[in-house]
Amino acid sequence: MRVISGLDDALKALRRSPSLGLDDVAPGVALRIKEAFGEALTPRQVVERILSDVRGRGDEALRHYVKKLDGFEAETIEVSAQVRRDATKKVSPELWAALEVAASRVREFHEACMRRTWVDETKGWGELVTPLERVGAYIPGGRAIYPSSVLMTAIPAKVAGVDEVIIATPARGDGGPAPSILAAAEIAGVDRVFQVGGAQAIAAMAYGTESVPRVDKICGPGNLFVTLAKALVYGEVDVDGLYGPTETVLIADDTANPAYCAADLLAQAEHDPLASPIFVTTSEALLQRVLDEVERQLSTMERAEIAREALESNGAFVVLGSIDEALQVANAYAPEHLCLLVDQPWSYLDKVRNAGGVFIGEMSPEVVGDYIAGPSHQMPTSGTARFSSVLGVHHFLKVTSIVGLSAGTFEGLVDAGKTIALAEGFTGHARAMTIRLGK
Repeated sequence: MRVISGLDDALKALRRSPSLGLDDVAPGVALRIKEAFGEALTPRQVVERILSDVRGRGDEALRHYVKKLDGFEAETIEVSAQVRRDATKKVSPELWAALEVAASRVREFHEACMRRTWVDETKGWGELVTPLERVGAYIPGGRAIYPSSVLMTAIPAKVAGVDEVIIATPARGDGGPAPSILAAAEIAGVDRVFQVGGAQAIAAMAYGTESVPRVDKICGPGNLFVTLAKALVYGEVDVDGLYGPTETVLIADDTANPAYCAADLLAQAEHDPLASPIFVTTSEALLQRVLDEVERQLSTMERAEIAREALESNGAFVVLGSIDEALQVANAYAPEHLCLLVDQPWSYLDKVRNAGGVFIGEMSPEVVGDYIAGPSHQMPTSGTARFSSVLGVHHFLKVTSIVGLSAGTFEGLVDAGKTIALAEGFTGHARAMTIRLGK
């Protein structure tokens, strides 16, 4: 596993690639593309073909790709209300109760974040805050299923006041979407569910088909093809962001528990071989204890092979001279998750500039953020935390500026406004102001 010492080497080793790698493809994926489409295509070419086809042929194209790529022959593209109700009986009472607890916290958090319309009539300005009309969420459902993602995307949209929230999720081999996803959709108040995955799902929500309504915004994570599709439909609709594999920077000092540190790193590593678990410490002794603990815990993990590949391919163990240096590295890396397992962690919060979410102290591991803490787990990855934010109610609201000047305020502004208009060569603009003064 990669061990790095010193600030300069850490900044160099953790420097981000300038691209998201959306055109890169593994040999196995290239082979599957050729088998599915009968010719060698890049992922971008595949997605462009699917988008064009769905836009032109609607449901007919959707059924074609669901059968070809998802391996499911759907009688209907929409999941019926009866199937959704039946799914609630197929999940265990324990899971249903846990999802309700999570939903309650997610809803309460986002209600506290809600932005409101405001007007100052004295100054003649304000903002009109209105929700989007229809939002679509993509929920992965292939090798792994994520009912938590339903809660983390649909509930903020509902709290924002979105009129209609739909989800698209792949059907599984047993004949439909996973019951846990459908159960979470019921708890979150999702209006409609469509059993379609991949780029074809993004196309359907962006352009609309006979069965799937066109949305104003698409949110949610997905694989390479889903991410490419979101990038290519942006402008037709809004998207929440383009997401890569999960990543965590964990900063710890000599007060940290090495078993906790190792468990948190491995929790991220087990997601995906492309996950990036990064450990940064000021203590060489702690570093060695954490490395030993990682090996010990790996020996009992069900997904040990995946976790080890992530640690060896994309992980890093860094020793620096101070917590300030550690935060400098973290801000440069701009991780999805930043965990502070240090003495007096709250005292360092004002030094965090770039992170999707900050997890403060040993009793706030990132994994609680995945499921039940309250804020959405849909966070910016691949360094985009430099300029983007965790998914929240603000993603589902539009802000319209309001100008409502009194006569006195208007008259006091005309001379300055006219001067700027004439400097820019717009005499008509100047006239539209001065005509109101009888000049």
